[in-house]
Amino acid sequence: MSDTVFTKVDYTLNSLVNNIEMGVIGLPDIQRPFIWKNAKVRDLFDSMYRGYPIGYLLLWRNGLASDRTIGTDVKQKTPQLVIVDGQQRLTSLYAVVKGVPVVRGNYKTECIHISFNPLEERFEVYDAAIERDKAYISDISKIWETGTNIFKVADEYLKGLKSAREVSEEEVEKIQNSVTKLQALTSFPFTALELAPDISEEDVSDVFVRINSAGASLNQADFILTLMSVFWDEGRAELEKFCRDARQPSKGTPSPYNYFIEPEPSQLLRVCVGVAFKRARLQYVYSILRGKDLETEQFSDERRVEQFEKLKDAQSRVLNIQYWQDFLSCIRLAGFRSGKMISSQNNLLFAYMLYLIGRTEVGVDEFTLRRIIAQWFFMAAVTGRFTGSPESAMESDLARLRDMVTPDKFVNRLRQICEISLTNDFWSVTLPNDLATSSPRSPSLFAYNAALVLLDVRALFSNSKVGDMLDPAIQANRSPVERHHLYPKGYLNAQNITDTRIINQIANYAYVEWADNTKISDQPPAEYLPELKDRFSESELAEMYHYHALPEKWEHLEYNTFLEQRRELMAKIIQEGYRRLVAGRDEIKQEKFDLSVLIDNGESEAVEFKSTLRTNLHTGSPDQRIELAALKTLAGFLNTNGGTLVIGISDDGSPVGLEADNFPNEDKMSLHLVNIVKSRISPQTPTLMNMHFEDHEGERVMVIRCRKSSSPVFVKDNEHERFYVRTGPSTTELKASQTHEYIKDRFKK
Repeated sequence: MSDTVFTKVDYTLNSLVNNIEMGVIGLPDIQRPFIWKNAKVRDLFDSMYRGYPIGYLLLWRNGLASDRTIGTDVKQKTPQLVIVDGQQRLTSLYAVVKGVPVVRGNYKTECIHISFNPLEERFEVYDAAIERDKAYISDISKIWETGTNIFKVADEYLKGLKSAREVSEEEVEKIQNSVTKLQALTSFPFTALELAPDISEEDVSDVFVRINSAGASLNQADFILTLMSVFWDEGRAELEKFCRDARQPSKGTPSPYNYFIEPEPSQLLRVCVGVAFKRARLQYVYSILRGKDLETEQFSDERRVEQFEKLKDAQSRVLNIQYWQDFLSCIRLAGFRSGKMISSQNNLLFAYMLYLIGRTEVGVDEFTLRRIIAQWFFMAAVTGRFTGSPESAMESDLARLRDMVTPDKFVNRLRQICEISLTNDFWSVTLPNDLATSSPRSPSLFAYNAALVLLDVRALFSNSKVGDMLDPAIQANRSPVERHHLYPKGYLNAQNITDTRIINQIANYAYVEWADNTKISDQPPAEYLPELKDRFSESELAEMYHYHALPEKWEHLEYNTFLEQRRELMAKIIQEGYRRLVAGRDEIKQEKFDLSVLIDNGESEAVEFKSTLRTNLHTGSPDQRIELAALKTLAGFLNTNGGTLVIGISDDGSPVGLEADNFPNEDKMSLHLVNIVKSRISPQTPTLMNMHFEDHEGERVMVIRCRKSSSPVFVKDNEHERFYVRTGPSTTELKASQTHEYIKDRFKK
């Protein structure tokens, strides 16, 4: 016969309750979120009253001989036994017998009131009807209150019942017997299996799974939280208070409340362990916190105290509300607005771990730290870095950072990991393939949404910004922005496309205002599009098409072709959003623009004047060479550092006006420029340009302001593609070898 890892020990309910109260048995769940419904507690007492067995308890002797505990919540005795299985049963029994409240899943406290009908010997969950019914003892907890006289309880019950109806002698006797039997439940027998102190937590978990009918597994966090309850109970209480406060908005006081996550204690514990021990795997942490030497297998009280001190220090930082809220600003900086845009809470928690290490240990300045953590979070989100084996990935990343003890080394290592993860193949191959899904919680979809926020994009066919419309603080019957099928379901069904996974591909969705979504209904895109396009100018439409990743003439494409092309464009927008995050916000929009000052200062590397857009003033006729001159200037700005082209001003700064170009109106002039830019540079280029018209000294002029391009821009000249840059106040064409070197330096990843 093989040796057993347990011994069988008999208890009574009274001895269990006393041992819990004295601290001999560590019951962490008395002040923890309580899972059981009150009806299940009622059934537990009913089974005991009827003498039915209610199952084994599984206890684990902790193996520590020391009488020293961590924290101020010192019990009368050091817990010798930890409850592994049976916590809900013992919590129910202890809470009812002692009349103490439990904490529900929403972190609100509540007493469990179980009522008892002595005549019918029936238990019920207390409610208002039972409160009025004299046939019930409304709360059986008073039966076991200290100093309770059971005969007095029976007399008070009988007095109330007699005020409602006649009570016979037989009923009086039955009531007295039932109340006495109820009080005697404290002698109800329990059998516990006590696991030996020298078996590992993995073995304990295995035993639990094998004997637990529900088959629920215990994880490492369960063990560590239980250990905290035994030796540092106020530490676990602090974790739970933080989690509770994160669920409720505060009124004028600092709070961990936020729109991204309602953390669980086990999640914050993982952050604490990562910060304290630079470990993501919790496999050995439980043993370390018990004071175990992993080499000698011996326990040490001093080692236990030392390791708990490290955990306490880390937890004080993890629960620092200022750090927490500053960290969440990093997530907002990355373009994410709420937990609805986050597919992996592990990603958020690990980013918080990195933030705390960078801020409190390495000493990275806050401005730099926020940007690199935002960059890291975006990278980890779009790649799904922590969705498969999160502990392994986290452990690997922490190992890479262990020797990064200076701010520069720490930031550069994070940046290096981002660059290694986001290769050209990822952007051009992996990401488009990731976008080929109908999952509404795809990491690539959330990254696309974040990119729209980063790029300050308006919703499709709307003047409202996507970022504003995704604001979680806005609550209405319908969301202000809705995901709309670009190819509506009804239309696709009519085309014999009925597979929901195909119809609901994320490449078939775009954000629109809900009113437009209702109006579009099931119309084919070629029918609903013209009315929506009429709201905007050509340049505005070009910008919308670019950011919403819509191919040219998409409404006429075959559906699968449309999906393939749009996925590639969506991947490019995600990449553009990430580059914006890395480089920082483009300052051109915040810059105050004064046309008179700009013209007075004359031409420069960032400013050029043209008398006309297309007309040769010598011949009075349109001339493609004039158009090419304008395109060269625009390309030069895009390839260098951006700039402003003013049309209608001569080289010396004198106003010429726009009449010579002979356009019917300004919209037609804008449309013409957009068309030649799209045809001779690229369809995406107009999105880097902002066009408007102004008056200057009595003449109308056209102003084109260009942002710095994140990729090389070429101008088509018949059969050739030419590359231009700005050199001082002029535009210069580079030779092939010069172009190669310039692109290598200017547009390096």
